[in-house]
Amino acid sequence: MFFLLFLIIYFMTISGNFLLIVIVRMNPTLHSPMYFFLTNLSIIDICFSSSIAPVILRNTLAKDRSISLIGCATQMYFSLALGSTECLILAVMAYDRFAAICRPLQFAAICRPLHYNTIMNKTVCFYMAAVPWSAGFINSLVQVILTFQLPFCTCHINHYFCEVPAFIRMSCGDTFLNQLSLIIAAGIIGMCSFLLTLTSYLHIISKILKITSSQGRQKSFSTCASHLTAVTLYYGTSLFIYLRPQKHTNVSNTTDKVLPILYMTVTPMLNPFLYSIRNKDVNNTLINQLKRKKGQY
Repeated sequence: MFFLLFLIIYFMTISGNFLLIVIVRMNPTLHSPMYFFLTNLSIIDICFSSSIAPVILRNTLAKDRSISLIGCATQMYFSLALGSTECLILAVMAYDRFAAICRPLQFAAICRPLHYNTIMNKTVCFYMAAVPWSAGFINSLVQVILTFQLPFCTCHINHYFCEVPAFIRMSCGDTFLNQLSLIIAAGIIGMCSFLLTLTSYLHIISKILKITSSQGRQKSFSTCASHLTAVTLYYGTSLFIYLRPQKHTNVSNTTDKVLPILYMTVTPMLNPFLYSIRNKDVNNTLINQLKRKKGQY
């Protein structure tokens, strides 16, 4: 049952995100900053889910659930790096929407959305994508090195995959530096990203409230609500795991096992549907391509 469940989630994650990347590549009108960052998010989600889901699928059926030390370190490194990068990319995407809808002129309440193309030019977009990728992988390298310097009481990981908090719990040495480093990184990358995302959407909502059309206001609220649902699910679950102190025990409760599944498999599956598949431009591109293929036959 769990194998089929995770297989469906993984299939929908790969197909949904890959479809979005293909649609953006096919339609030149979608070559804008918003879809550039969405493409980055899709690449992250495909790799993020792929670093975890295949191992979970194997372990649900296999009798031998062992993993090599190098394999465990590699999984830990890429899953943490991609998770950190996604935190920052979500914040960048929220700022991009804020810049497109309502960019305040200095500290005044005057909005200037027409300056969007000047603000979000190609160079700015490149650096706004490069910084999250670089910061995520650098942070992961530091955390993995610190983690594997710890002495461990057992070689049995009471978890679905190799994750830093699970290794801290199974250590029989002093983990103060590891926990401090993890909390600082989670605070800077996770909490700051979440606050920036929340602030951007609050400004967007305040702008939406000024829309005179009730239909347009309702549609905009629906879009914002779906986006906020996705980011709250991701930030809420991941910050709960990484911001709290880890106890010296190899006994993981249900929460420690369920929440990582939500932000590592469920959220990557939902992102392409909440952010883009519902978008009119994406739907029109997909429909036109299907009609063109049908006409060829």
